[in-house]
Amino acid sequence: MLHLRRGVRLAAACGLALLAAACGRLVPEANRPSTPPPLPSAETALQLGLREGPSISSLRIRQDDAAAAMLSFRESCPKLTARADVSGLTQPGDWTAACDAFARWPYGQAESFFDRYFEAVQVGDGRAFATGYFEPEIAGSRVRLPGYEVPVYALPADLVRARPGDAPPLASGRMPIGRYDANGRFSQYYDRTQIENGALAGKGLEIAWVRDPVEFFFLQVQGSGRIRLPDGGMMRIGYAGQNGHAYTGIGALMRERGLVGEGPGKYPGSMQGIIQYIRENPVEGRALMRENKTWVFFRELTGDGPIGALGVPVRAESSVAADPRFVPLGAPVWLDLDRPVANGLWVAQDTGGAIKGANRFDTFWGAGEDARRIAGGMSGRGRAYVLLPKGTLDRLRAR
Repeated sequence: MLHLRRGVRLAAACGLALLAAACGRLVPEANRPSTPPPLPSAETALQLGLREGPSISSLRIRQDDAAAAMLSFRESCPKLTARADVSGLTQPGDWTAACDAFARWPYGQAESFFDRYFEAVQVGDGRAFATGYFEPEIAGSRVRLPGYEVPVYALPADLVRARPGDAPPLASGRMPIGRYDANGRFSQYYDRTQIENGALAGKGLEIAWVRDPVEFFFLQVQGSGRIRLPDGGMMRIGYAGQNGHAYTGIGALMRERGLVGEGPGKYPGSMQGIIQYIRENPVEGRALMRENKTWVFFRELTGDGPIGALGVPVRAESSVAADPRFVPLGAPVWLDLDRPVANGLWVAQDTGGAIKGANRFDTFWGAGEDARRIAGGMSGRGRAYVLLPKGTLDRLRAR
């Protein structure tokens, strides 16, 4: 049972974000740099503008909330103190004092840890919008069995970035992802329909086979998940890359076509509503899913949780995805929303295709039916503060 906001969680783990874009990572692991390149937009938190937020003590952080966030912050420290911050807000050394203090700080006083080492900062107008994501669990097998016919593919070796001059660069300046044919010509990689029709069959890329293509589609959207094996065992899989095609949110398509709403022939705009439509209209539903040409490739994971963009496990009810232009990945974030279940202290440890802009967040709820239900319907608005090392705002003002 999920402990709602929140007990201390030591084990790991898109709702309305499904209406916009994927929550999964969009760069193959093999091509992801250890320090992220500058993002295409020139706007960052520093350029947007900052205001001093309320005192940490006035936020009334609960002890269990603080203890969970403290554990997630500890896991972020090796990255925080070593990687560049594209938001322009912090430098690696800014985090050293808080990271060093963690080892000697008692968990029973976790709320005072944040009061001692952090200050709250408002980015832009501070108006926040938060959705939710979770770690799906679906039935599958490591080998193909009757009833388990949907392949889970590893990252293909022929999925590569174009060499300069072989294709127009993307808006970010990076070369697109695709493949070279037998004549050395670069082209887009196979899309969802082509892959479902067998473009990758027989290449030895299958790492598992799953039972339900609809559940697998949404696992791809989430970017990671767990496969429940016939013998009761569990196989955790994580994002390895995608085929280079732009993501199309099928919820947005349903809304454009008048399928979302109330009344006959209408469906809720949540993940559950989208799935209901696909189940009740299998032919149209399959065609709708194929309009999202993105295909996500996976790798088997070991360890106690799915890995976020920061390179550390994301934790149920503690980890949040954010846009790194506006929130340093690894930084604590305080949310005060009109969805009280999501209120409190989180740690930014992930990113997502739909998670763009200041004060845009995607809260992680772990695995299981409660997580699925909460994440699938999560849509909260309110206010957000980023917690930065004390003295950061003064240093930025003095520049």
